[in-house]
Amino acid sequence: MAIDFTLAPEHEEIRKRVRAFIQGTVIPAMEKLKEDDRDEYLRTIFRLRSEARAEGLWLPHMPKEWGGMGLGHVELAMVQSEAAKTRVGPWVLNCSAPDEGNMHTLLHWATDEQKEKYLRPLLDGHQMSCFAMTEPEVAGSDPTLIRTEAVRDGDEWVVNGHKWFISNARRANFAILIARTEQDVPEGSRGANTAFLVDLPNPGWIDVREVETMHGSTGHSEIVIKNLRLSDDQILGGRGNGHRLGQYRLGPARLAHCMRWISQAETALDMMVDRALNRYSHGSLLAEKQGIQWMIADSAMELYQCKLMVLHAASKIDKGEDFRTEVSMAKHFVANSLNRIVDRAIQVHGALGYSTDTPLADMFQHARWARFADGADEIHQMRIAERTIAAYQATGSTSSATGGLPL
Repeated sequence: MAIDFTLAPEHEEIRKRVRAFIQGTVIPAMEKLKEDDRDEYLRTIFRLRSEARAEGLWLPHMPKEWGGMGLGHVELAMVQSEAAKTRVGPWVLNCSAPDEGNMHTLLHWATDEQKEKYLRPLLDGHQMSCFAMTEPEVAGSDPTLIRTEAVRDGDEWVVNGHKWFISNARRANFAILIARTEQDVPEGSRGANTAFLVDLPNPGWIDVREVETMHGSTGHSEIVIKNLRLSDDQILGGRGNGHRLGQYRLGPARLAHCMRWISQAETALDMMVDRALNRYSHGSLLAEKQGIQWMIADSAMELYQCKLMVLHAASKIDKGEDFRTEVSMAKHFVANSLNRIVDRAIQVHGALGYSTDTPLADMFQHARWARFADGADEIHQMRIAERTIAAYQATGSTSSATGGLPL
């Protein structure tokens, strides 16, 4: 089995164009902004989005017939990693979370009418969305425990429940809401939930607050749902398919997160090496000290592993193969590697790294979030172990659970 992640000439040309656009246009434009000038910030962002579209760098993850670049997941990895060199990069190219995952979900599950109403404006950049699944009363990593209920009332559904950490909720024009509709299905069943499309604002959708995190109030809302009325044509993907739809959405979305995290880890490693080459202490440069060299070496090896894992998982998605184990492994490993690499970069920078004079402090806060976003470390470890055990029981070997590679 040949494994070749070399980009085709046309894709290498796209990678270079994305890099040139991010480095030459987006980053300089963002550096000129004043921190407290919100209006100028928004004008700059929307101008950059228009320029990205004009450059043909819009929607890299979507099919060409829907106005996208038509890239596979392997090619998308290099675009996401280039875009994430700046925080706003993925948003400028219209491939940021949660909209990116919702676009994939709508493309696969929505009716033609739903695609025109919800997907089309999302692709055009005219609307934003959110995905409302996580609840405070039950473990967010187990959607079979969802308590938000949708009860039939004549021709409508009446929904009551409680959601939180709903990213983008305050900016969203619509939500994909997961609620329990099948009351006769035992708790823990994967066929109890249904996805609904909810137009926002809505009197039954009550925005309580943006949850304050160690990173501040950054768009993760707590929502109370009270007597929210929805019709059958707002069901997405059919009754009882909410769990399947969620898992379909989260697999590629997890990998897209990894692609962006790799970019952040590489930025941290670059900064670590640059600092080591330019900081003199106790008779030599930091780069000449073995303790610092080990930090650099460990970070380089981990980043190499991250890239290979993401590219291999992406290739399995593109081939239509079962990618669940590989994506779980990549998500767990990349998130933890990001934490370790940024932490080492902060250490090499000393007090400067702990300050906000460099981006490292901000990166470290985001890195800590990565270990439970889209599935906590322990949940992914549990699933990896389950599939490894199942592979051995089925074949007498764990080979298929470790990538199915020819060695």
